[in-house]
Amino acid sequence: MRARSWLKVTEPLGARLSNASPLEPPSATTPRPVCPGAIGARCRYARLHRDSVAGGQPGIRSVNYRLGPAVLGLFAKLLEGPIAPARAPIITDPVKRAENLKAAAYSLDASIVGCCKIKPSDQIGTTPHEHTHALVFLVEFGREPQSGEPGDLWIRGTNVPRTDVRCAELAAILAGYVRWLGYSARGHFADATALDLCRLAVRAGIGQINAGGVLKAPFLVRGFRIGVVSTDYSIAPDAPLQPGADLSPKDVDTYMGVGGTQPGWHYDEESRRPMHMGGYPMETIKRVDEPTTLIFRSEIKRISKRGNFFKRALAGDMGEKPKRERLRFAFKHPLALGMQPLIQHMVPLQGTRHKLLPSGFGGDASDTRRNSDSIKALGYYLGADFVGICRAEPWMYYSHDDVDGEPIEAYHEYAVVMLMDQGYETMEGSSGDDWVSASQSMRAYLRGAEMAGIMAAHCRRMGFSSRVHSNAHSEVIHNPTILMAGLAEVSRIGDTLLNPFIGPRSKSVVFTTDLPMEIDKPIDFGLQDFCNQCRKCARECPCNAISFGPKVMFNGYEIWKADVEKCTRYRVTQTRGSACGRCMKMCPWNREDTVEARRLVDLSINVTGARPTIISMDDELQNGKRNLMKRWWFDLEVIDGVAVTPPGGTNERDLNIGRD
Repeated sequence: MRARSWLKVTEPLGARLSNASPLEPPSATTPRPVCPGAIGARCRYARLHRDSVAGGQPGIRSVNYRLGPAVLGLFAKLLEGPIAPARAPIITDPVKRAENLKAAAYSLDASIVGCCKIKPSDQIGTTPHEHTHALVFLVEFGREPQSGEPGDLWIRGTNVPRTDVRCAELAAILAGYVRWLGYSARGHFADATALDLCRLAVRAGIGQINAGGVLKAPFLVRGFRIGVVSTDYSIAPDAPLQPGADLSPKDVDTYMGVGGTQPGWHYDEESRRPMHMGGYPMETIKRVDEPTTLIFRSEIKRISKRGNFFKRALAGDMGEKPKRERLRFAFKHPLALGMQPLIQHMVPLQGTRHKLLPSGFGGDASDTRRNSDSIKALGYYLGADFVGICRAEPWMYYSHDDVDGEPIEAYHEYAVVMLMDQGYETMEGSSGDDWVSASQSMRAYLRGAEMAGIMAAHCRRMGFSSRVHSNAHSEVIHNPTILMAGLAEVSRIGDTLLNPFIGPRSKSVVFTTDLPMEIDKPIDFGLQDFCNQCRKCARECPCNAISFGPKVMFNGYEIWKADVEKCTRYRVTQTRGSACGRCMKMCPWNREDTVEARRLVDLSINVTGARPTIISMDDELQNGKRNLMKRWWFDLEVIDGVAVTPPGGTNERDLNIGRD
């Protein structure tokens, strides 16, 4: 269950790469493969296969119509942009540069990544193309539900636009990242490219054209789409795959994922679970009628958005420095800045509050169980790690808007809540509060807004009012929805809830809707007792914002009350990194998703006597210490529009054993 982490596509293959000659046009005697115009794959000498698009062409009830015009069109407009006025002080080694870009792409969930030089013959059209190098990546199709399973009418046959959206997202982010480094860069995907994507994929060593003229990729079973970043940033090219190489090796090492790559058995594992149940066995977690956190709803005072500490920092309530830094603290690194325009431009697409009339689109909506299972299937198909549903109760909404102080009344009956894993691989190499911290958060927030936007738009097309609540703009407080939707419990960290399988390593997105659904129950996996015995997050907090003491009653909740002002002040103003997620990094529940980790989850939940040993063992095993093999990013800070070596340095913390 590891994420793909290949920096070289050669290693898992039995056949070694050769210095094969680049792809040349077919000779006059060779049948020339034609790329079907219907799928918009800009490849002149090959076509992309779509063998596993289970549903064929999308049906009229599918989400396909929401995937294209809004989100895909938005991302296409962000493939180009201004270049930083000066170049970043980064290494000149083209191999290290290529590794950095590949790792950035993998952190954004690319499936396979390679690099190549651009040739004049790669150009499509007559406009001169001045870029010299290309980062080329593949994004694999998602698994589609079987016919008759929940979500089938909405999902089947939509893999091409679904995956093109992801390619456009990655191309826009990575091109923006390179431009913030001070180099020219443009993103490309199937329907918005000036280059032959298939040519580049072959020469970058991530694809090969078979005898039928179809571009195939190593290891990917379901098919894929291509994205490219072209640039004048010099990066080391990869060699093409050896002609005739076995692209689907069956050796034991490949199947078991030896070396840290995604194992071959993940396809078999996925096929055993219905789509709407997701990849983690949340059905094994105990469900309860009320959450494990004591809540007196009648005592909860709804707060204005203006009371949020990030809003207060921006308003100057916390002093001049937090006010000055508030708008830049999460976007001080070039990679996070590559994500910023995508996050901001999705806000106008968030949706409606007013009631709509059911349209009949999307099928019969009278079966509430089918509706909830279909929504979950759609969320997992688009990339959510966890999906839950609860009632959108009035106490979950903010009381007033932060712009003009207008009252906010509860306007939808249900809340669909999704968690996105911030990524174990990158977090393992980080201190939790260094220069990659905010980029991890922004990646999850961006993906959540993208998924929720597509899903909410689909619900509106069905005639059910729906609105997204993202990190960029929300009228709902996320934590109570996460709690009531059964995705997490309240933890010692305070304002961060904890999931049994990925711990606190998540970001959330919510969309509220009037689509009638069955709701989930809260969960109980023994966390209150575990956190009562463990103080590691409090010990490791760099600003002493997390309580060492017992729970207290606060605004109707019995919680470990964090000092939110201290936390906000540190995240906004610290000078040795961008934002902070150190509490997530240090939590014993922050585990890699391995067989051994699942065993520890089981012990932590079901064997209460094992909890003290698991807590102490976490330190003895040095969990939370940085794994420098996973440290792939450049330490940079953007000041006055230019990426520079951070004047304050970099947080390079490990463990503070004994501090408690």
